Amino acid sequence: MMESHGKHDGVNLNEKGLMCMFAYGLPLQRQAAIGKTWRRGGGGGKKTQLMGAHWQPTLPAFAIVGEQVVEVEPDDELGPFRYHSQEFVMLIAHHGAHRNIGDMLTDARSAMVQGTSGLQRSKWWRLPMAGSFDMLGGSLRLAPWPPLLLSLRSRRGRRMARKRHMNIVFNYNAMHITVNRPAPPPPCGLGLAASAYASAWDLAASPSSALARNCAILSKGTEDDDRDRGAAKVFDGMTRREAAATLHRSLARFVAHDEAEKALSLVAAKARQHGALVSADLASALRACRGRGDRWPHVLEIHAASVVRGLGADRLVGNLLIDLYAKNGLLRWGRQVFEELSVRDHVSWVAMLSGYAKNGLGIEALGLFRQMHRHAVALTPYALSSVLSACTKADFFTQGRLIHAQVYKQGFCSETFVGNALIALYLRYGSFKLAERVFSDMPFCDRVTFNTLISGHSQCEHGMCALEIFDEMQSSGLRPDCVTVASLLAACASVGDLQKGKQLHSYLLKAGMSLDYITEGSLLDLYVKCGDIEAAHEIFDSGNRMNVVLWNLMLVAYGQNSDIAKSFEFFCQMQAAGIRPNQFTYPCILRTCTCSGHIELGVQIHSLSIKTGFESDRYVTGVLIDMYSKYGWLDKARKILEMLEKKDVVSWTSMIAGYVQHDLCEEALATFKEMQDCGIWPDNIVLASAASACAGIKAMRQGLQIHARVYTSGYSDDISIWNTLVNLYARCGRSEEAFSLFQAIEYKDEITWNGLISGFGQCGLYEQALKVFMQMGQAGANYNLVTFVSSISASANLADIKQGKQLHGRVIKTGHTSETEVANALVSLYGKCGSIEDAKMKFSEMFERNEVSWNTIITSFSQHGRGLEALDLFDQMKKEGLKPNDVTFIGVLAACSHVGLVDEGISYFKSMSSEYGINPTPDHYACVVDILGRAGQLDRAREFVEKMPIPADAMVWRTLLSACKVHKNIEIGELAAKHLLELEPHDSASYVLLSNAYAVTGKWSNRNQVRKMMRDRGVKKEPGRSWIEVKNAVHAFFVGDRLHPLADQIYKFLDDLNDRIVKIGYKQDNYHLFHEKEQERRDPISLVHSEKLAVAFGLMSLPPCIPLRVIKNLRVCNDCHNWMKFTSGVTGREIVLRDVYRFHHFTNGSCSCGDFW
Repeated sequence: MMESHGKHDGVNLNEKGLMCMFAYGLPLQRQAAIGKTWRRGGGGGKKTQLMGAHWQPTLPAFAIVGEQVVEVEPDDELGPFRYHSQEFVMLIAHHGAHRNIGDMLTDARSAMVQGTSGLQRSKWWRLPMAGSFDMLGGSLRLAPWPPLLLSLRSRRGRRMARKRHMNIVFNYNAMHITVNRPAPPPPCGLGLAASAYASAWDLAASPSSALARNCAILSKGTEDDDRDRGAAKVFDGMTRREAAATLHRSLARFVAHDEAEKALSLVAAKARQHGALVSADLASALRACRGRGDRWPHVLEIHAASVVRGLGADRLVGNLLIDLYAKNGLLRWGRQVFEELSVRDHVSWVAMLSGYAKNGLGIEALGLFRQMHRHAVALTPYALSSVLSACTKADFFTQGRLIHAQVYKQGFCSETFVGNALIALYLRYGSFKLAERVFSDMPFCDRVTFNTLISGHSQCEHGMCALEIFDEMQSSGLRPDCVTVASLLAACASVGDLQKGKQLHSYLLKAGMSLDYITEGSLLDLYVKCGDIEAAHEIFDSGNRMNVVLWNLMLVAYGQNSDIAKSFEFFCQMQAAGIRPNQFTYPCILRTCTCSGHIELGVQIHSLSIKTGFESDRYVTGVLIDMYSKYGWLDKARKILEMLEKKDVVSWTSMIAGYVQHDLCEEALATFKEMQDCGIWPDNIVLASAASACAGIKAMRQGLQIHARVYTSGYSDDISIWNTLVNLYARCGRSEEAFSLFQAIEYKDEITWNGLISGFGQCGLYEQALKVFMQMGQAGANYNLVTFVSSISASANLADIKQGKQLHGRVIKTGHTSETEVANALVSLYGKCGSIEDAKMKFSEMFERNEVSWNTIITSFSQHGRGLEALDLFDQMKKEGLKPNDVTFIGVLAACSHVGLVDEGISYFKSMSSEYGINPTPDHYACVVDILGRAGQLDRAREFVEKMPIPADAMVWRTLLSACKVHKNIEIGELAAKHLLELEPHDSASYVLLSNAYAVTGKWSNRNQVRKMMRDRGVKKEPGRSWIEVKNAVHAFFVGDRLHPLADQIYKFLDDLNDRIVKIGYKQDNYHLFHEKEQERRDPISLVHSEKLAVAFGLMSLPPCIPLRVIKNLRVCNDCHNWMKFTSGVTGREIVLRDVYRFHHFTNGSCSCGDFW
């Protein structure tokens, strides 16, 4: 064609010969290609500059050059045309007498026949400025030259063609063209309905060519000639009407029996015998192509044939084409056919809507639905059900509700398939009430209705509801199918009903239902979730070993038992069997690594996922982020998150939950904001995690915003979010709001109750927490591990040993004593209530101890002044192979402090970083200062504080100031007080310590200045207060308290008691804090400390066999400490005093602290 182009697919395009080129696809688009030159005229004709065209087909085209057929790929250039477009085009050129196409166009101009009579209307494609051509049923047109036509239907046109050594026999109705050349090889039938405007072409070409392998439906090539000739005999001797009737009956029979090849051969035979094909013939051929993927090429060929015969806009053919294109995901082609239909009926609209729905294109479906309204198309139940399905798949719940209103308006509520679509919509959104309301209003329910309801409840793990619906289905006389049984198996798995699942398994076998991928997976999932590993193995062994889903489920089975050895062995067998892991395989094995704590193996699996190309898969990355986050590898988890190009809500959720789990709540909220900045809409799990982060740092303002976001996001009915919000308000001390939300929850589960109990406990509302615990039992809710841990902790913080023992009894009754977390809480309870022996006994009874267990008992012994025993326990902990943490060392250092082990304490402190790699916190430094201060080594303590690698906080300076007050070192005390008042200028304890330090050293003027400073700054001293429980009632006392109903009897009893202990050597010494003149002006009763009043009341009210347990909010003074020692000796009663620092056990005139506190 052009000299600039050489060989193509082994064929020299410059050879003289006949060339036919066929291109087909979608509407043509023109693109400028300046600089192409055609040579016009014979010999030295002048050059004409043209703007070429780019043809861009979506399917291959074929060219016949000489006697060979070659395939022309997109982007191949042929002459001035770059073969790169999207329309049905045919070009016939002859190279024998002309050097190029321009010559043929020039010569054709002289043989034109004016007029367009008999030609069908069609689209014209023009070459701008120079000339254009189009084959419209066998015609050529030139423009912008005079509108003269060369028609191959005319005698002059055919005579003109014969002059060019072409003998073209043209049948317009059948588009049957035969091209003969001088001395050609023996011709053979070759179908080219795949070409654009041709449905059946017999061309001289090799049957082994690429074109022959893509033969058409109307002429099947040499390999189908025998069958075509046999089918053609059916129409021998028939008129067209008789042939049409026979064809219609035969096609209907073949399509009904899914005999596609016979149907297509019959259509081809009719085309050969009678030429004309009507829309009903092509529609039957299209119906025959349904259902099997290997028939898809025939659909394109039939579409081409319909266009050739002018049936491209036919409603019957077009509706079928829309449906077939939609089923194969070619929505753009389907929409093109839809737009070109001459008349659209309801089937056309529904076919297009259904196509969008099946492919999840909700926006396009809604747009088409609005177009129906604009065109005043009456709505049908099929159209409404299709657009509802599109809303369901695209999660357009609001739009679905609006369409539900249209259903009511149009009166289609009784239509079964509309009701099914509505049920699916509401179940997808989680609105079970609305789904059940639609179900109850349906006059007739089919199997799809029940399957939808059962499947929806099963997916949400509402197994009992699914089983109840199945009972109703059986009562209505409907028999379950495979889909029903698979959903019911999932329901049984969710509720752990193995017996019901086995019955369904038996039903499957008795009914003769074949086990497909879904039912096999459901059966295996049932036995896996119910823990029947042997039955699961039997299902797996009898199933399809090439089904990767079954392998994944077996990995889940071992993962449920945290059997990492079996799980990894099975994973290796899977690879040895040639089963390639998919995106769900790695999460199964990684979750097992996470649950069993084999993080190193998880890292290896991570490496393998990278090698197999799953490093960016959203399922794999989500589990990886979760694994690394749970074990504190937050930097690595964050790196994986940032590596993802497309971060989904699951990956963000795992990262936020990881931060919350490790109490990095501020980082969690920052990540939550970053996720929203990226345009990711939070789901219910993310909102719950964000609310937990707000609860962790008591960020009520952000919590309120998240609460509002819950409503705007449509999660107001989500129970998990409500539970988190209840805990948020409770932890922030907003008890009224917490109770209001709690009461608004219709179905309260254990998590709801536990959220309220733990929330109140963590914000200090211990009594309310215990009240909720009692209400939980009265409501019939089941206690679990979290319930007992939260309630026991509340009792421990109240030092309510009576309530604690009742809880202990409830733990034994419910069988939770073996739970390590519950046992730890009980050890802490007895330790904080002063029953150190009970704590020791409970610790010794534990089946399994973790770091928390050892930390709790070590801290309890140190607080009770039994420091040496605490250090022995520390040594036992190390012998059992448990690694101490920062909490452990706080208990160890406190034990050294309480028994005066200075050198040992310093040694333990240094070993933290040198042996265990633990960086000391301010609490550890405060413990060291306390060790040195109690021992009177104040200079050394000051030097230690000054050399701290981190700035000393208020606790460190307060500890140093308290030691200075005890040892009357005012110089270092003033230094400590200066730093302390800078850090906490409104803390009354700092002023009181400094004031008392001046008082004990006799610097009354300085003491008065401190008191004046307190008044000027508006700082009020926290009054001393003590509590004691008598006869199920807690009695509180202040210093010099006269408000108690039995105040007179208490003071009288106290006077008698003081007389008794004075006789054995007691001397009161609390007046050292007051000047002599102040002592004279003060009423002696006003100097009686609250703990003395509490002890006196206890001695009056409690029987001798019960120890007196007193709690004080301040540190016990020297005078009260001595007074209690003498009192315990005189009365023979055990007194347990818990002050703000430690426990004191007074027995027979001595204290457990050894007078060192």
